[in-house]
Amino acid sequence: MEKLPPLNAVRAFEVAARAGSFTLAATELGVSSAAVSQQIRNLEDWFGKQLFVRNGNRIALTDAGHAIYPQTARALGEIAAVGRRMLEGGLRTRLVVSVPFSLAELWLAPRLAVLLDGFPHMAIDVRVEDDPVDVVRQNIDLRISYGDYHYPALKLVRLVHDEVLPVVAPDFWRRHGNGASSLADLHESQFIHTNWGPNYASHPSWADWFAASGGNRAPDPSHGRRVGLSSLAISSARLGLGVALGQKTMAGADLEAGRLIALSPVSVRLGQPYCAFMLPAKAERADVAGLVELLAAIPGKVGSGFPSGIA
Repeated sequence: MEKLPPLNAVRAFEVAARAGSFTLAATELGVSSAAVSQQIRNLEDWFGKQLFVRNGNRIALTDAGHAIYPQTARALGEIAAVGRRMLEGGLRTRLVVSVPFSLAELWLAPRLAVLLDGFPHMAIDVRVEDDPVDVVRQNIDLRISYGDYHYPALKLVRLVHDEVLPVVAPDFWRRHGNGASSLADLHESQFIHTNWGPNYASHPSWADWFAASGGNRAPDPSHGRRVGLSSLAISSARLGLGVALGQKTMAGADLEAGRLIALSPVSVRLGQPYCAFMLPAKAERADVAGLVELLAAIPGKVGSGFPSGIA
């Protein structure tokens, strides 16, 4: 998962580069010149590059600053366009999103954080509940579900078809895995199994993963650790409870930060995609369409982009 630079600092950089002055940038942003200067320093530290040459009260872009300015200006313009589409036209003040328990914390919340960082005053009501839900009676604007078959009368948009791969906390692997030449040699008690419940049969198991990797092992869930949510499997692995088959879209932040490591590049696709459902009339609303566009645009990488190709 790619990391986003600090968005407030990016905005300060774009305004300062366009205005040619920290003072003018401060006026446009409604902050002090010192605050703009600090944001620029934060961004320079993040990139490891000097972006401006400072000469008293005058500033000029360095070569590195010239290199990133066009893309930065374009990206902020596209983010603003998403906001306009979502907020214009006398829209309601609150967007109601319904999501399963397994997707709420590690999948939806980080994506909403990206959105709300740019639009902090947008009101969103997130409801965590399992299928089926009564979208009409509960006045839900957008339902996100595993599988494309739950709501045949609603408009459907496929968001992401996720994959699982073996993930583990580095310290756990140092303590328990260093004597194993491969996962095939790991004791059965060290595997975390996700039990999706009686209504699902299409999620991959450890036996499926070993088959995909060319092996024939089938760890027994009764001898390992079992959890009832895919997100809980990742959290359990992060806490050092064992090795989990973690979904890429949910484990990305932990993998990027080093809280988890992937033990193999081999992955197995889930049986069903994650999909967004909405009433056809609501699908035309700018706020609903904008959020669906955002969720579909960054299926695996929070911060990989906004709609229309923002990097």
